[in-house]
Amino acid sequence: MNILSPDDTPPDASPNEAPSEVELVLPHDLAGLRLDVAISKQLPQLSRTYAARLLKSGDILIENKPAKASYTVRGGENVSVDLPEPEIIEARPENIPLNIVFEDRDVIVINKPPGMVAHPSSGHNSGSLVNALLYHCKDLSSINGRLRPGIVHRLDKDTSGVIIAAKNDTSHRSLADQFAARTVKKQYLAICYGAPIYDEFFCDGRIGRHRTRRTEMTVLRDSEEGREAYTDFKVLERFPKAGIFVVKAMPRTGRTHQIRVHLAKSGYPILSDPLYGKEASLPEYGLQRHALHAQRLSVKHPGTHAEMSFEAPLAADISGAIEILRKAL
Repeated sequence: MNILSPDDTPPDASPNEAPSEVELVLPHDLAGLRLDVAISKQLPQLSRTYAARLLKSGDILIENKPAKASYTVRGGENVSVDLPEPEIIEARPENIPLNIVFEDRDVIVINKPPGMVAHPSSGHNSGSLVNALLYHCKDLSSINGRLRPGIVHRLDKDTSGVIIAAKNDTSHRSLADQFAARTVKKQYLAICYGAPIYDEFFCDGRIGRHRTRRTEMTVLRDSEEGREAYTDFKVLERFPKAGIFVVKAMPRTGRTHQIRVHLAKSGYPILSDPLYGKEASLPEYGLQRHALHAQRLSVKHPGTHAEMSFEAPLAADISGAIEILRKAL
C-alpha cells in the first residue's frame, strides 16, 4: 500500500516523474502576505507548511534569486517553484504487538506506547500504529486515505495512552462527527514543574504554528490568528520539595500539542519535554520522553450508540517517576 509524501503532493503525481518547475506571477491582491501563504494560495495543491519547507530548502526563487522565508509579497513578482520528486512512503502491515483495550467489529481501542507514531510519514516509514493495525485488522476505514486508514484522532509520538481507530467507514464518520462536535471526553495525566496557586485552572489561548520555530506550536497573541483551544486542569498531587506536581488535563478541543503548549504557557512545563520544557530527558526520574499520558477516552459507540469509556493504565515510566517523587517526600 503506497502513498506519496508530503500529504499535499498532487494525487495524480507519479513517483517516476522528474522534479517539476512551476513558474507564476504573484497577483497584486496578494500584496502584504508572507510568501509561503501566497504560494499556497496560488498553488492549492501545496499547503503553507510545505511551501515554507520549499523556501527553507531554496526551491523557491523570486526573480531568479533564492527567496527568504521572511519575504513579504508586493505583487507582480516572478516566482519559480521547484517541486522535488516526492518520497514514496509505504503503509504496509507489520507484526507489531498491540496492547488492545477494546475491540469489536466497529472500533479498536489501543493503549499506545510512547515512541510510536500514529501513521507513516517522512522519517517514520515503519513501526507506526497504522502498520500494526493493518496486520491485526482485516479491514479499516478508508475515509482518511491509504496512509491513515482507521485514524480518527492522534496522539503525539511520545504521548502514551488510549487511542481509538475505526474499522469501517460508518464508524469513522460517527467518531469524526463526535470529535468535531466536541462531545468526546478526553482525560490526560501529566507531571509538570511548578506550584499552581489553585487546584483547578484553565487555559484558553488560541494555538497556531510558531512564527520562527516551525516544529513548535504556540499560543498566539493576535485573537484573529490560530485556532480556538481550551483545556481544563486539576491538580492531583503536589511535590513541593521538588517543585513538581501531577495534573489531570481535560482538553475540550484537539489542537496539535495543545496540552503541552497550554501548560508551558501557564508556566508549568511538562517534565522531559524537549520542545516546550526544560530538558529532553530526566534519568533521575526514569523519563526519556515527555511525561504525558492519555488516560481516559469517552465516546458514543458508533454501532450501539451506547456511551462507553476506555482507560489505559499509566505507562511504567510515568508511574515510576511518580513513585520516585513520593519516596523523596
